[in-house]
Amino acid sequence: MTDDPRRTPLYDLHRSLGARTVPFAGWDMPVQYPMGVMAEHLHTRAQAGLFDVSHMGQVLVTPRDGRMETAALALERLIPADVLGLAPGRQRYGLFTNDRGGILDDLMFANRGDHFLLVVNAACADRDIAHLQTLAGVQVTPVADRGLLALQGPLAADVLARLVPEAADMRFMDSRVHAWNGVDLWISRSGYTGEDGFEISVPAPELHSFAQALLDQPEVAPIGLGARDSLRLEAGMPLYGHDMDPDVTPAQAALGWSIPKVRRSGGAREGGFPGDDAVLAELSSGPAAIRRGLRPEGRAPIREGVAIFAEAEGGSPIGHVSSGGFGPSVGGPVAMARLPAELPDGATVYAELRGKRVPAAIVPLPFITPSYKRRGA
Repeated sequence: MTDDPRRTPLYDLHRSLGARTVPFAGWDMPVQYPMGVMAEHLHTRAQAGLFDVSHMGQVLVTPRDGRMETAALALERLIPADVLGLAPGRQRYGLFTNDRGGILDDLMFANRGDHFLLVVNAACADRDIAHLQTLAGVQVTPVADRGLLALQGPLAADVLARLVPEAADMRFMDSRVHAWNGVDLWISRSGYTGEDGFEISVPAPELHSFAQALLDQPEVAPIGLGARDSLRLEAGMPLYGHDMDPDVTPAQAALGWSIPKVRRSGGAREGGFPGDDAVLAELSSGPAAIRRGLRPEGRAPIREGVAIFAEAEGGSPIGHVSSGGFGPSVGGPVAMARLPAELPDGATVYAELRGKRVPAAIVPLPFITPSYKRRGA
């Protein structure tokens, strides 16, 4: 017997909006609304979409001695990123690695002045919190009294500025606290769609009213997990448990960029994280296989698990699709797979689809041009 899925504080709102919900990472989540996945996807690319991501884990890491250097160096024992160099009010992407150099989870971490705020994947949250609690010198506090929203799309900034004017001045990967109706919102300018947008942590009692205030704006539509997946796929963003897992290293997942020079061989704080020898050696020599983009011919999508071959006939698979589907903004199927690193962009490989091999071109990621609001932009 399994436990019933958990529900976010917005479950009743989703049902009132006509959402179809499905179990996801232990939660009952909206997969689509009456608009449908295709329309939700295109609406987010054109205007602004609102996602309930309250299933994600939010965690505070606070130095017991009051020194942020203590917390930063503690986190660097688990995360191969420059945590110490992260300025207050800024956020970065990072990874948890295991002793073999595989990826335990990916996360965002923000410097909030006197503590760090981490946002981790729902399916990994309990394990990640236990992992963090092994660190000395810090207090690890799961955030249980707040929900999380993502407002994404080219009009997201205009919409949010009507409710929170100060948000308009934020740039990509800024992390700030701004007030709305006397409530503190934890806002970062970030997201998982390739569009400009924001992720907003809201106290649970006010989550419904703030979500409704956003939905009352004419540019905003509710968006489910179906469109969230196609949006992130077009943006070339990996999904934990699919494009990366404990047997996939940062280099193989094409996430080596998240490990800066200061943490690599010869850096001021070289290594010091789980699996560092394996991770750094592979970053130096290059992985044998790496996550690549694929554009199959025709209109039929190639899904996760589909075998990829070097030739139109015969031979053994050279990889398998880790994420795949139809890209509404691209106007055709898109996919990602770990393939031999020596294959150049533009090379043709073959996806085995219903007993036939379909040609697919290896292409650079992402499939769309991201529109993040960077400094000076």
